[in-house]
Amino acid sequence: MSILTIILNIILPPLGVFMNKGLGKDFIINLILTLIFWLPGVIHAFLVTSKR
Repeated sequence: MSILTIILNIILPPLGVFMNKGLGKDFIINLILTLIFWLPGVIHAFLVTSKR
């Protein structure tokens, strides 16, 4: 995981997921979690981007 990914996951979680996974179910889930409340979006972004 690069420094850029970590920064994007903290500031704009959907953008970090989009850069790693593209438009898909992970992006939609993260966008919904981020809109509901920011912290679940950040946690989900780190979980998605840390998978190989």
